[in-house]
Amino acid sequence: MPETGAIEFDPQALSEAPDPYPTFARLRAEHPVHYSPERDLWVVSRYEDVRRVLLDAETFASGKGTVPTGFVAVKPMLITQDPPYHTHLRSAVHLAFTPRRMAKLDAFIRRVTRELLDSIDPSAETDLFEALTDPLPVAVITELLGVGIEDRKAFSLHAGAVIHANAGAGPTAAEGIEWIYRYLENVLPEREARPGDDLVSRLLHPGEGEPRLSHDEVVGFCALLLMAGTETTTNALGNAIVALHERPQIRQRLAEQPAGLPRAIEECLRFESPVPGLSRVATRDVEIHGRKIPEGARIHMAFAAANRDEQVFRNGETFDPERSPNPHLAFSLGIHFCLGASLARTELRIALEELLARFPRYRVVAERAVRLRSDAARGYSFLPIVAAP
Repeated sequence: MPETGAIEFDPQALSEAPDPYPTFARLRAEHPVHYSPERDLWVVSRYEDVRRVLLDAETFASGKGTVPTGFVAVKPMLITQDPPYHTHLRSAVHLAFTPRRMAKLDAFIRRVTRELLDSIDPSAETDLFEALTDPLPVAVITELLGVGIEDRKAFSLHAGAVIHANAGAGPTAAEGIEWIYRYLENVLPEREARPGDDLVSRLLHPGEGEPRLSHDEVVGFCALLLMAGTETTTNALGNAIVALHERPQIRQRLAEQPAGLPRAIEECLRFESPVPGLSRVATRDVEIHGRKIPEGARIHMAFAAANRDEQVFRNGETFDPERSPNPHLAFSLGIHFCLGASLARTELRIALEELLARFPRYRVVAERAVRLRSDAARGYSFLPIVAAP
């Protein structure tokens, strides 16, 4: 279905573009419902339309995959399930993120952050992806699950293979998810026999009256945590570090007054969404802005576009660390709202507190930084900085 003045929508190309936001602005203004024949995607880019899709899980389903490629994991994962099965899974795994469990992680996050920053030579160029933004979230999730931190690099490699689009570089998505499944399959028998205080043990041995998950459901949930729970926070942290580098006055103020970090972090999440978009599949014919989308079509929700919609965010193209309210969609909405949002916010706050306290004048070597190429992530795979220029 041709469009007047239509533009090509390629989520992978946009994910690695230095500034994809003029394209998103044009989509909002001229093509609020845009059909991409190259990807066979219907793209919605205005905030209220993305919100509508997120909140109507009956019409816009997740069961056939949530990334533009339609990749669906073999094991059951929350992100690719619809009610009522999704409700069953979520009611069981919400125990992963109780306030008590999250509070126990605070000291761990701060200790690991400080240890990682200790290893940085302030006068030399450092790849902050390898030094901080990648290892910290992986350490947190492996601590939560109670699996081996010594396998961090392998976790990162295989989780990245599922989420990124690095054809020919490392394992394929299928190989990545299969490696994660095998690793977890080897962990479960030990936790079934000798449970500890970790999340895997908690899921395998629920309390009285709590929902019980099958073996495959536990593996699927833990695999999702190892992928989405690490990659999203890694990308959000890298994006925030670059955003603050580009705004030295704001960075200096936050270094001196870290109480302002929580609100600034929300703005970082809005301004450079670590997940720029996800998709759903229409369960019936539906009409949006006069365009008829057929049953079975894949609809792509461009969070990165919606989060700068001027109808919701005044001066949406401007970074405002004091913005309030800030109802961004970086963690989704509705039944698929990110279970780990609170944990991700805690990691971002502590990491930025410690980084700014230690290296308040760090410099990103922007001309050599490398962005990811991905269907469903925006971040950096190489983030060179000089910590104390």
